[in-house]
Amino acid sequence: MTATRTPAKHFAPLAIGAPEPYRALPVRLERMIHFIPPHNEKIRAKLKDTIKQVDVVLGNLEDAIPAGEKEVARKGFVSMAREHDFGQTGLWTRINCLNSPWALDDITEIVAEAGNKVDVIMLPKVEGPWDIHYLDQLLAQLEARHGVNRPILIHAILETAEGVKNVEAIAAASPRMHGMSLGPADLAASRGMKTTRVGGGHPDYQVLADAAGEAPRTRYQQDLWHYTVGKMVDACLSYGLKPFYGPFGDFSDSAACEAQFRNAFLQGCLGAWSLHPSQIEIAKRVFSPDVKEVLFAKRILDAMPDGTGAVMIDGKMQDDATWKQAKVIVDLAKLVASKDPAMAAAYGL
Repeated sequence: MTATRTPAKHFAPLAIGAPEPYRALPVRLERMIHFIPPHNEKIRAKLKDTIKQVDVVLGNLEDAIPAGEKEVARKGFVSMAREHDFGQTGLWTRINCLNSPWALDDITEIVAEAGNKVDVIMLPKVEGPWDIHYLDQLLAQLEARHGVNRPILIHAILETAEGVKNVEAIAAASPRMHGMSLGPADLAASRGMKTTRVGGGHPDYQVLADAAGEAPRTRYQQDLWHYTVGKMVDACLSYGLKPFYGPFGDFSDSAACEAQFRNAFLQGCLGAWSLHPSQIEIAKRVFSPDVKEVLFAKRILDAMPDGTGAVMIDGKMQDDATWKQAKVIVDLAKLVASKDPAMAAAYGL
Protein backbone atom coordinates (compact mmCIF):
# COMPACT_ATOMS: atom_id res chain seq x y z
CA MET A 1 0.00 0.00 0.00
CA THR A 2 1.30 3.46 -0.89
CA ALA A 3 1.93 5.60 2.19
CA THR A 4 0.09 8.92 2.21
CA ARG A 5 -0.08 11.85 4.59
CA THR A 6 -2.93 11.76 7.10
CA PRO A 7 -5.89 14.09 6.42
CA ALA A 8 -4.88 16.28 9.37
CA LYS A 9 -1.46 16.93 7.82
CA HIS A 10 -2.43 17.00 4.16
CA PHE A 11 -2.73 20.79 4.06
CA ALA A 12 0.16 21.54 6.43
CA PRO A 13 3.14 23.37 4.91
CA LEU A 14 6.11 21.06 4.26
CA ALA A 15 8.61 23.60 5.61
CA ILE A 16 8.50 26.03 8.52
CA GLY A 17 7.67 29.46 7.09
CA ALA A 18 6.32 28.17 3.76
CA PRO A 19 2.88 29.47 2.71
CA GLU A 20 -0.20 27.39 3.52
CA PRO A 21 -1.28 25.14 0.64
CA TYR A 22 -4.46 26.12 -1.18
CA ARG A 23 -7.61 24.35 0.00
CA ALA A 24 -9.11 24.96 -3.46
CA LEU A 25 -7.37 26.00 -6.65
CA PRO A 26 -7.52 29.70 -7.57
CA VAL A 27 -10.20 30.41 -10.16
CA ARG A 28 -8.33 31.30 -13.34
CA LEU A 29 -9.11 31.31 -17.06
CA GLU A 30 -6.64 28.94 -18.74
CA ARG A 31 -7.93 28.17 -22.23
CA MET A 32 -4.43 28.15 -23.69
CA ILE A 33 -0.98 27.73 -22.17
CA HIS A 34 1.15 29.71 -24.60
CA PHE A 35 4.74 28.49 -24.87
CA ILE A 36 7.57 30.93 -25.49
CA PRO A 37 11.33 30.25 -25.61
CA PRO A 38 12.82 32.68 -23.05
CA HIS A 39 16.29 32.60 -24.67
CA ASN A 40 14.84 34.25 -27.79
CA GLU A 41 15.11 38.01 -27.28
CA LYS A 42 12.92 38.85 -30.29
CA ILE A 43 10.03 36.84 -28.88
CA ARG A 44 10.58 38.22 -25.38
CA ALA A 45 10.44 41.74 -26.83
CA LYS A 46 6.83 41.06 -27.95
CA LEU A 47 5.78 39.78 -24.54
CA LYS A 48 3.84 42.89 -23.52
CA ASP A 49 1.40 42.30 -26.38
CA THR A 50 1.37 38.52 -25.89
CA ILE A 51 0.31 38.90 -22.25
CA LYS A 52 -2.84 40.72 -23.41
CA GLN A 53 -3.72 38.00 -25.94
CA VAL A 54 -3.37 34.80 -23.90
CA ASP A 55 -4.59 33.31 -20.63
CA VAL A 56 -1.24 31.79 -19.61
CA VAL A 57 2.32 32.62 -20.65
CA LEU A 58 4.73 29.72 -20.17
CA GLY A 59 8.49 30.16 -20.34
CA ASN A 60 9.76 26.88 -21.74
CA LEU A 61 13.10 25.61 -20.42
CA GLU A 62 12.88 21.98 -21.53
CA ASP A 63 12.38 20.40 -24.98
CA ALA A 64 13.11 22.69 -27.96
CA ILE A 65 15.73 24.59 -25.93
CA PRO A 66 19.24 23.49 -27.05
CA ALA A 67 21.52 22.16 -24.32
CA GLY A 68 23.89 25.09 -24.78
CA GLU A 69 21.03 27.58 -24.28
CA LYS A 70 19.49 26.14 -21.09
CA GLU A 71 21.08 28.66 -18.72
CA VAL A 72 20.32 31.56 -21.07
CA ALA A 73 16.67 30.45 -21.22
CA ARG A 74 16.48 30.27 -17.42
CA LYS A 75 17.91 33.77 -17.02
CA GLY A 76 15.59 35.01 -19.77
CA PHE A 77 12.59 33.63 -17.91
CA VAL A 78 13.62 35.33 -14.67
CA SER A 79 14.07 38.62 -16.54
CA MET A 80 10.66 38.46 -18.20
CA ALA A 81 9.02 37.55 -14.88
CA ARG A 82 10.55 40.57 -13.18
CA GLU A 83 10.04 43.05 -15.99
CA HIS A 84 6.32 42.54 -16.73
CA ASP A 85 3.02 42.90 -14.93
CA PHE A 86 1.00 39.84 -15.93
CA GLY A 87 -2.30 40.94 -14.37
CA GLN A 88 -4.95 38.24 -14.89
CA THR A 89 -2.62 36.31 -17.20
CA GLY A 90 -0.92 33.35 -15.54
CA LEU A 91 2.87 33.00 -15.52
CA TRP A 92 4.15 29.43 -15.74
CA THR A 93 7.43 27.75 -16.55
CA ARG A 94 8.21 24.27 -17.79
CA ILE A 95 11.44 23.19 -16.10
CA ASN A 96 13.70 20.40 -17.29
CA CYS A 97 12.89 16.87 -16.12
CA LEU A 98 14.09 15.89 -12.65
CA ASN A 99 16.83 13.54 -13.84
CA SER A 100 18.41 16.18 -16.10
CA PRO A 101 21.53 18.24 -15.28
CA TRP A 102 19.46 21.46 -15.25
CA ALA A 103 16.37 20.75 -13.13
CA LEU A 104 17.79 21.61 -9.71
CA ASP A 105 19.13 24.97 -10.87
CA ASP A 106 15.86 25.65 -12.70
CA ILE A 107 13.90 25.21 -9.48
CA THR A 108 16.25 26.92 -7.04
CA GLU A 109 17.07 29.96 -9.19
CA ILE A 110 13.52 30.61 -10.36
CA VAL A 111 12.03 30.44 -6.85
CA ALA A 112 14.85 32.59 -5.45
CA GLU A 113 14.62 35.27 -8.10
CA ALA A 114 10.99 35.21 -9.27
CA GLY A 115 9.08 33.08 -6.77
CA ASN A 116 6.40 35.67 -6.06
CA LYS A 117 5.62 36.07 -9.77
CA VAL A 118 5.38 32.40 -10.82
CA ASP A 119 1.97 30.72 -10.57
CA VAL A 120 2.77 27.20 -11.78
CA ILE A 121 5.79 25.00 -12.46
CA MET A 122 5.13 22.44 -15.18
CA LEU A 123 7.01 19.22 -14.50
CA PRO A 124 7.84 16.98 -17.48
CA LYS A 125 7.89 13.19 -17.59
CA VAL A 126 6.19 12.59 -14.25
CA GLU A 127 6.26 8.86 -13.58
CA GLY A 128 4.68 8.62 -10.15
CA PRO A 129 3.83 10.43 -6.91
CA TRP A 130 7.49 10.30 -5.84
CA ASP A 131 8.33 12.96 -8.44
CA ILE A 132 5.63 15.24 -7.03
CA HIS A 133 6.69 14.59 -3.43
CA TYR A 134 10.27 15.61 -4.22
CA LEU A 135 9.31 18.85 -5.93
CA ASP A 136 6.64 19.60 -3.32
CA GLN A 137 9.12 19.41 -0.42
CA LEU A 138 11.81 21.35 -2.27
CA LEU A 139 9.42 24.14 -3.26
CA ALA A 140 8.24 24.50 0.35
CA GLN A 141 11.84 24.83 1.57
CA LEU A 142 12.66 27.40 -1.09
CA GLU A 143 9.45 29.37 -0.53
CA ALA A 144 10.28 29.59 3.17
CA ARG A 145 13.86 30.65 2.50
CA HIS A 146 12.99 33.33 -0.04
CA GLY A 147 9.81 34.71 1.48
CA VAL A 148 7.43 33.54 -1.21
CA ASN A 149 3.96 34.50 0.01
CA ARG A 150 1.75 32.05 -1.92
CA PRO A 151 2.32 28.42 -2.92
CA ILE A 152 3.73 27.72 -6.36
CA LEU A 153 1.58 25.01 -7.94
CA ILE A 154 2.75 21.91 -9.83
CA HIS A 155 1.38 20.85 -13.21
CA ALA A 156 2.36 17.33 -14.31
CA ILE A 157 2.87 16.22 -17.90
CA LEU A 158 1.76 12.67 -18.68
CA GLU A 159 4.25 11.51 -21.29
CA THR A 160 5.38 8.05 -20.20
CA ALA A 161 3.58 4.74 -19.94
CA GLU A 162 4.44 4.56 -16.23
CA GLY A 163 3.04 8.04 -15.65
CA VAL A 164 -0.26 7.10 -17.27
CA LYS A 165 -0.37 3.89 -15.21
CA ASN A 166 0.12 5.94 -12.00
CA VAL A 167 -2.11 8.86 -12.96
CA GLU A 168 -4.44 8.63 -9.94
CA ALA A 169 -1.55 8.48 -7.46
CA ILE A 170 0.02 11.50 -9.17
CA ALA A 171 -3.25 13.43 -8.88
CA ALA A 172 -3.49 12.63 -5.17
CA ALA A 173 0.16 13.33 -4.36
CA SER A 174 -0.07 16.91 -3.06
CA PRO A 175 -2.41 19.86 -2.46
CA ARG A 176 0.12 21.74 -4.60
CA MET A 177 -1.12 19.89 -7.70
CA HIS A 178 -2.70 22.20 -10.28
CA GLY A 179 -3.48 19.73 -13.04
CA MET A 180 -2.06 17.62 -15.85
CA SER A 181 -1.38 17.82 -19.56
CA LEU A 182 -1.15 15.06 -22.12
CA GLY A 183 2.30 14.92 -23.75
CA PRO A 184 1.58 12.84 -26.87
CA ALA A 185 5.01 12.82 -28.54
CA ASP A 186 7.05 11.46 -25.63
CA LEU A 187 4.16 9.20 -24.62
CA ALA A 188 4.08 7.70 -28.11
CA ALA A 189 7.81 6.95 -27.85
CA SER A 190 7.43 5.51 -24.35
CA ARG A 191 4.63 3.20 -25.49
CA GLY A 192 6.34 2.17 -28.71
CA MET A 193 3.51 3.67 -30.76
CA LYS A 194 4.17 3.75 -34.50
CA THR A 195 3.69 7.45 -35.15
CA THR A 196 5.98 10.45 -35.49
CA ARG A 197 3.14 12.97 -35.21
CA VAL A 198 2.93 15.39 -32.27
CA GLY A 199 -0.70 15.00 -31.27
CA GLY A 200 -3.67 14.56 -33.55
CA GLY A 201 -4.83 11.47 -35.39
CA HIS A 202 -3.14 9.06 -37.76
CA PRO A 203 -4.59 7.91 -41.08
CA ASP A 204 -3.80 4.25 -40.32
CA TYR A 205 -5.61 4.23 -36.96
CA GLN A 206 -9.14 3.45 -38.13
CA VAL A 207 -12.04 1.07 -38.17
CA LEU A 208 -13.53 -0.46 -41.30
CA ALA A 209 -17.28 -0.58 -41.99
CA ASP A 210 -18.87 -4.00 -42.39
CA ALA A 211 -18.79 -5.56 -45.84
CA ALA A 212 -21.98 -4.93 -47.81
CA GLY A 213 -21.90 -6.75 -51.10
CA GLU A 214 -19.48 -5.23 -53.55
CA ALA A 215 -19.84 -1.64 -52.31
CA PRO A 216 -16.64 0.09 -51.18
CA ARG A 217 -16.17 -0.24 -47.41
CA THR A 218 -15.99 3.08 -45.58
CA ARG A 219 -13.03 3.72 -43.28
CA TYR A 220 -13.27 5.89 -40.17
CA GLN A 221 -10.18 7.44 -38.62
CA GLN A 222 -10.05 7.11 -34.82
CA ASP A 223 -8.54 9.28 -32.07
CA LEU A 224 -5.24 7.83 -30.82
CA TRP A 225 -5.48 9.78 -27.57
CA HIS A 226 -9.10 9.20 -26.53
CA TYR A 227 -8.33 6.60 -23.86
CA THR A 228 -5.48 8.55 -22.29
CA VAL A 229 -7.35 11.86 -22.23
CA GLY A 230 -10.35 10.15 -20.61
CA LYS A 231 -8.16 8.51 -17.97
CA MET A 232 -6.41 11.81 -17.23
CA VAL A 233 -9.71 13.74 -16.99
CA ASP A 234 -11.15 11.20 -14.55
CA ALA A 235 -8.05 11.35 -12.33
CA CYS A 236 -7.94 15.14 -12.36
CA LEU A 237 -11.61 15.76 -11.69
CA SER A 238 -11.64 13.14 -8.92
CA TYR A 239 -9.14 15.30 -7.04
CA GLY A 240 -10.32 18.76 -8.11
CA LEU A 241 -7.48 19.28 -10.60
CA LYS A 242 -7.47 20.73 -14.12
CA PRO A 243 -6.90 18.52 -17.20
CA PHE A 244 -5.37 19.91 -20.41
CA TYR A 245 -4.60 18.67 -23.88
CA GLY A 246 -0.96 19.29 -24.73
CA PRO A 247 0.72 20.20 -28.03
CA PHE A 248 -0.45 19.92 -31.61
CA GLY A 249 2.68 20.00 -33.74
CA ASP A 250 1.43 20.61 -37.29
CA PHE A 251 1.10 24.40 -37.44
CA SER A 252 0.03 24.22 -41.10
CA ASP A 253 -3.12 22.20 -40.34
CA SER A 254 -5.37 24.47 -38.31
CA ALA A 255 -8.46 22.36 -39.00
CA ALA A 256 -6.90 19.23 -37.50
CA CYS A 257 -5.62 21.25 -34.55
CA GLU A 258 -9.10 22.57 -33.89
CA ALA A 259 -10.60 19.09 -34.17
CA GLN A 260 -8.10 17.69 -31.63
CA PHE A 261 -8.67 20.60 -29.25
CA ARG A 262 -12.44 20.18 -29.57
CA ASN A 263 -12.28 16.46 -28.81
CA ALA A 264 -10.33 17.28 -25.65
CA PHE A 265 -12.78 20.06 -24.69
CA LEU A 266 -15.78 17.77 -25.08
CA GLN A 267 -14.05 15.12 -22.94
CA GLY A 268 -13.54 17.63 -20.12
CA CYS A 269 -10.23 19.39 -20.75
CA LEU A 270 -10.12 23.07 -19.79
CA GLY A 271 -7.48 24.15 -22.28
CA ALA A 272 -4.55 23.14 -24.47
CA TRP A 273 -1.01 24.25 -25.27
CA SER A 274 -0.46 26.83 -27.99
CA LEU A 275 2.98 26.49 -29.55
CA HIS A 276 2.38 28.98 -32.37
CA PRO A 277 0.50 32.29 -32.39
CA SER A 278 -2.04 30.86 -34.85
CA GLN A 279 -3.16 28.36 -32.20
CA ILE A 280 -4.12 31.07 -29.69
CA GLU A 281 -7.34 31.97 -31.49
CA ILE A 282 -8.14 28.30 -32.08
CA ALA A 283 -7.91 27.64 -28.35
CA LYS A 284 -10.04 30.69 -27.53
CA ARG A 285 -12.70 29.55 -29.98
CA VAL A 286 -12.73 25.92 -28.80
CA PHE A 287 -12.37 26.34 -25.04
CA SER A 288 -14.85 29.20 -24.72
CA PRO A 289 -18.39 27.78 -24.51
CA ASP A 290 -20.66 28.30 -27.50
CA VAL A 291 -22.96 31.33 -27.17
CA LYS A 292 -26.12 29.30 -27.89
CA GLU A 293 -25.08 26.71 -25.30
CA VAL A 294 -24.55 29.42 -22.70
CA LEU A 295 -27.88 31.12 -23.36
CA PHE A 296 -29.71 27.81 -23.10
CA ALA A 297 -27.78 26.87 -19.94
CA LYS A 298 -28.78 30.19 -18.38
CA ARG A 299 -32.44 29.37 -19.08
CA ILE A 300 -32.03 26.06 -17.23
CA LEU A 301 -30.48 27.78 -14.19
CA ASP A 302 -33.17 30.47 -14.22
CA ALA A 303 -35.93 27.85 -14.37
CA MET A 304 -34.40 25.79 -11.54
CA PRO A 305 -32.83 28.29 -9.12
CA ASP A 306 -32.06 25.70 -6.44
CA GLY A 307 -31.15 22.88 -8.84
CA THR A 308 -33.99 20.60 -7.78
CA GLY A 309 -37.10 19.28 -9.47
CA ALA A 310 -37.72 19.03 -13.20
CA VAL A 311 -38.90 21.45 -15.90
CA MET A 312 -39.61 21.36 -19.62
CA ILE A 313 -37.71 23.81 -21.84
CA ASP A 314 -38.33 23.76 -25.61
CA GLY A 315 -39.82 20.29 -25.28
CA LYS A 316 -36.80 18.85 -23.45
CA MET A 317 -36.89 17.70 -19.85
CA GLN A 318 -34.35 19.31 -17.53
CA ASP A 319 -33.55 17.92 -14.08
CA ASP A 320 -30.81 18.10 -11.45
CA ALA A 321 -28.32 16.34 -13.76
CA THR A 322 -28.78 18.81 -16.62
CA TRP A 323 -28.75 21.65 -14.06
CA LYS A 324 -25.23 20.56 -13.08
CA GLN A 325 -24.19 20.47 -16.74
CA ALA A 326 -25.64 23.94 -17.26
CA LYS A 327 -23.79 25.31 -14.23
CA VAL A 328 -20.45 24.05 -15.59
CA ILE A 329 -21.10 25.90 -18.86
CA VAL A 330 -22.26 29.13 -17.24
CA ASP A 331 -19.39 29.17 -14.73
CA LEU A 332 -16.91 28.82 -17.59
CA ALA A 333 -18.72 31.55 -19.55
CA LYS A 334 -18.38 33.89 -16.56
CA LEU A 335 -14.61 33.33 -16.54
CA VAL A 336 -14.40 34.04 -20.27
CA ALA A 337 -16.58 37.14 -19.86
CA SER A 338 -14.29 38.49 -17.13
CA LYS A 339 -11.44 38.74 -19.66
CA ASP A 340 -13.26 39.24 -22.98
CA PRO A 341 -15.80 42.11 -23.17
CA ALA A 342 -17.09 41.00 -26.58
CA MET A 343 -17.87 37.51 -25.30
CA ALA A 344 -19.40 38.97 -22.14
CA ALA A 345 -21.86 40.92 -24.28
CA ALA A 346 -22.65 37.86 -26.41
CA TYR A 347 -23.27 35.76 -23.29
CA GLY A 348 -25.36 38.48 -21.66
CA LEU A 349 -23.07 38.44 -18.63
